[in-house]
Amino acid sequence: MKRTGRHLRVLATIAATTAASVGAFTASATAGHAATPAATPTPAHFFAPYFEAYNGDDPATLSQQSGAKYLTMAFIQAATKGSCTVYWNGDTSKPISSSTFGTSISKIRAAGGDVIPSFGGYTADNTGAEIADSCTNVSSIAAAYENVITTYDVSRIDLDTEDNSLTDSAGIDRRNKAIKMVQDWAAANGRTVQFTYTLPTTTGGLADSGLNVLRNAVSNYARIDTVNLMTFDYYDNAGTHNMANDTKTAATGLKNQLASLYPSKTSAQLWGMIGVTEMPGIDDFGAAETFQTADAAPVLSWAQSTGINEISFWALQRDNGGCPGTGGSDTCSGVSQSQWFFSNAFEPFTSGGTTPTNDFSVSVSPSSGSVAQAGSATATVSTAVTSGSAQTVSLTASGAPAGTTVSLSPGSVTAGGTATLTAATSASTPAGTYPITVTGTAASGSHTATYTLTVTGSGGGGGGSIVDAGFETGSLSPWTCQSSDAVVGSPVHSGTHAARISPTASTTGECDQAVTLSPNHSYTLKVWVQGNYAFAGVTGGASASTWTSSGSWTQLSIPFTTGSSGAVTVFVHGWYSQGNVFADDFTIS
Repeated sequence: MKRTGRHLRVLATIAATTAASVGAFTASATAGHAATPAATPTPAHFFAPYFEAYNGDDPATLSQQSGAKYLTMAFIQAATKGSCTVYWNGDTSKPISSSTFGTSISKIRAAGGDVIPSFGGYTADNTGAEIADSCTNVSSIAAAYENVITTYDVSRIDLDTEDNSLTDSAGIDRRNKAIKMVQDWAAANGRTVQFTYTLPTTTGGLADSGLNVLRNAVSNYARIDTVNLMTFDYYDNAGTHNMANDTKTAATGLKNQLASLYPSKTSAQLWGMIGVTEMPGIDDFGAAETFQTADAAPVLSWAQSTGINEISFWALQRDNGGCPGTGGSDTCSGVSQSQWFFSNAFEPFTSGGTTPTNDFSVSVSPSSGSVAQAGSATATVSTAVTSGSAQTVSLTASGAPAGTTVSLSPGSVTAGGTATLTAATSASTPAGTYPITVTGTAASGSHTATYTLTVTGSGGGGGGSIVDAGFETGSLSPWTCQSSDAVVGSPVHSGTHAARISPTASTTGECDQAVTLSPNHSYTLKVWVQGNYAFAGVTGGASASTWTSSGSWTQLSIPFTTGSSGAVTVFVHGWYSQGNVFADDFTIS
């Protein structure tokens, strides 16, 4: 996991050399910090998703909206390699101070939750800005940890250790010596402090590089309270993963590894040392590693039965369905889901949370379609288990316009299954846009999803206007686009979606839509675009186009005059191998 951009994490498989010095390390308390005990230790079992502290969001607001009481705040690091001073995200304008996040943390505590500051992350580990890699003075590293603990009065520190930090043996040794020093300081001052190592994993447990971090901790007498596995970004090219099963096998492998490191611990104590961090939706590797909505319930049930310590995910700001098909985004999961689906699914894991009852969700993809009179359109209705166990879900549809038949096949599914929605219009169906409500009903209750059907005249087109001109349905339909194109959640000119036009070496990535206008009439097509060689215009009954290259949103304006039929095709495209073009907010006037 990293501070900006994609969270690509290269799993180190070459073992780091364990630091040689084995023996007691006598730590002295670091001066200059208050000795007030932390308010509340974290529960024995809790859910604490990562919060991306670098993007300007307020953690208290998102905690309240999502229902996630505990947040893992990512990340704390040095501003430059070689420094012993840390900041939030390495940003010198965000010091470790009550003025940075202090008010928000107080609000989270007042609502019954807390935060876990996290040091490191992929970016820091890759650039040498992780504090133990950057600073060569163990006492200064310990002081940095203690300053965060006392400034925010926290009882737990997370150490996200990956990439180069897994092979920096000197940094590993300094970090564990500093942990031991902080633990001695805490004990001398009546304070409880826990340390978590968050590490990359294989589907069978830690690679030797991760194990070396723990071996060194044992040799330095540093107590590690939780080992948190990043159960995603396996990059093993093993085909399509069942991410819920992989979580279980990775954690089981870790338990066996911990048993060798801590032979005096019971099975229950070993499970209690384990945490898992999912990446909801499509991870950085791609679609083969997709944590589906249906994976949440079995992971929660397994976590409750084994008694692991923590469930987390990367990251809270991704817990929405705003970019179907997009992998590794900072701001959305890439799968069809409701806002805060994964937060709501995992929050019951927190001690004292409500035991989940059977429940499910319903979604439709694409969420809209356009069809001419006497034509038909199809979509996929998907169900998912959101808590408890799968149950039978009966599916119905309502709201179809006159002369239209909407069918669902099959008419009932087991939660987690799919059905096909078919909307068949007749010559008498009035042109217009109609919301069709799909209802799923089960023993636990009912849920709905909306499919927006646009009916055009029999001659085709959009009845004088562009359908889904701002791509706000989240789907490219009824545009006809090339396979490389997609709807994205960022960048957008307005609203929450735009089209990404992705040329290749052999294609321009063109998207088209047929529109029927008044014949022999003058119009102006306008569209906002961003990117190199962004072309837009009309063909067919009229021919006009223009283009621009711009790193920011720019509006293209294309005047044209229709022919005797009034029919034109609106298009937008990029240029061969010249990079993505983004388009939003088409108008014809």
